[in-house]
Amino acid sequence: MIRKLTKDDQELLMALLRKEPALNLFIIGDVENFGFEQDFMDLWGEIDPADGRIKAALLRFYRSYLPYADGPFDVEGFAEIIRKDNDIHMISGASEVVKAFDGEINFKQVKQLYFAELKEMNNKISESFSSAEPIKKATVQDVEAICALTDTIEEFESSRNGSRTSLRKTLESNTGRTYYMEREDKVIVTASTSAENSMSAMIVGVATHQAFREQGLASRVMAQLCADLLYEGKSLCLFYDNPHAGVIYKRLGFQDIGSWTIVNM
Repeated sequence: MIRKLTKDDQELLMALLRKEPALNLFIIGDVENFGFEQDFMDLWGEIDPADGRIKAALLRFYRSYLPYADGPFDVEGFAEIIRKDNDIHMISGASEVVKAFDGEINFKQVKQLYFAELKEMNNKISESFSSAEPIKKATVQDVEAICALTDTIEEFESSRNGSRTSLRKTLESNTGRTYYMEREDKVIVTASTSAENSMSAMIVGVATHQAFREQGLASRVMAQLCADLLYEGKSLCLFYDNPHAGVIYKRLGFQDIGSWTIVNM
């Protein structure tokens, strides 16, 4: 049986999501930050009739849907909910879950990313952020300086228009943090988190000015960011599709735990 979830279902839902907190950081973060009674967000759960547990969940966040299940689930039931939405933009989630909707929903474009996780402190991180150069934690006042760097990075071109608004909102809401390094009063390296919750956080926005690449600076900033979050008891995760970037992350101890699929409607 699939039904809409309410705040009374939170513990049952978290029991499901805690099994893979990295894969579920978006749902966990949205529940912790926004609850169950928002017009931009809905949650459905498939209830196991045998024991009453929630065996699968579906999140709508604005125009995007994110399904999760830890085993077989009612694909057709979730697909029916999604098909009723005439304003849907995207479905994303663990690849094996999203793949189950193939044939139930028509996809226009599919993108697959590697999904990596870092769960504990290690010597690679300790050694990487040992540096005489100060690494700073950004405030809202630093948004323009940080975006002045990301504006120059080709990989960030698609999000350039909303980057300032997005970063400012993340910092103001404490749903993420940004660390950076500067020289001559200009930001040359930055790394951020988003979707932070009580258990995990997503690494995003790793960027180095072209003139300062291949010096290990991004690894230093990322290492400091990761160390601080790990000391808080949170695991780190990230997406990547660039094999070179994957090598950098794995040097810090990140391990691939699966793949993430994004489909546009």
